[in-house]
Amino acid sequence: MTLHRFLALFLLLGFASSAWAGKLKVLLIDGQNNHNWKATTPVLVDALESSNRFTVEVSTSPARNGSKEQWAKWNPDFSAFDVTLSNYNGQSWSENVQKDLENYLKKGGALVVVHAANNSFSNWLEYNRMIGLGGWGGRTEKHGPYLFFSDAGKLVRDPRPGRGGSHGPQHEFTVKLRQEDHPIVKGMPAEWKHAKDELYDSLRGPAEKVEVLATAYSPKSKKHEPMIMTISYGKGRVFHTPMGHADYSMRCVGFYDVVRRGTEWAATGKVTLPLSKNFPTADKVVSVSKK
Repeated sequence: MTLHRFLALFLLLGFASSAWAGKLKVLLIDGQNNHNWKATTPVLVDALESSNRFTVEVSTSPARNGSKEQWAKWNPDFSAFDVTLSNYNGQSWSENVQKDLENYLKKGGALVVVHAANNSFSNWLEYNRMIGLGGWGGRTEKHGPYLFFSDAGKLVRDPRPGRGGSHGPQHEFTVKLRQEDHPIVKGMPAEWKHAKDELYDSLRGPAEKVEVLATAYSPKSKKHEPMIMTISYGKGRVFHTPMGHADYSMRCVGFYDVVRRGTEWAATGKVTLPLSKNFPTADKVVSVSKK
């Protein structure tokens, strides 16, 4: 090999190594869900890794009929990752795994919650504090208030009695920004059209240290429901979106950018990823081609 070729190869390898080292490590948890996680997990992985900002490792929990031995062996090492993404809605994790996640976030870790992951663990108090709002699982006024925006644009905390979690038929809907200067949504249109999805309404929970960045109007609840949120928990950061019912919902270009930017913000407190050039407009849904 000539000196010229050696130097070129050295520089190329060095650049590749540097680029890889700069990527954020994501732990994606799935394995149980009342939605088709086997279809949605690959879309989430593609949304993140196609940005060249993340590497994703998937940790699949034991099945609902898994043995005690299988569950005892399932111990995700949250501390080895910059951010954990939950695509999980199923039976309770072991007390050790729960405590590990709590400690990880309290010490400055990061969590991303997508769609039905906010249905999980209604009786795990700290998880409810992490995600701010949740639905189903027997959630009631005992879990905290409803949170929504009024027609006048005011954030409302409503403690009235009632179940948490509902949705109408799937449909395309408009996402409306409420905090236009937050790094996750900065540069997005004030309103943009999201692909066919379940529009969760009537979510409720502790709602502590929650910042609602965007909402969508629910024809069912007649309220402007939170669609993009951040939550502070200990020294950690949480990004939460109730969007993402199915693979076709997640393939919305807007959803790709929301998850990418939300994940980067949760991990670093900053957003460097630009918006896609074909980001949806107020009257047009734009979807990522199925691979």
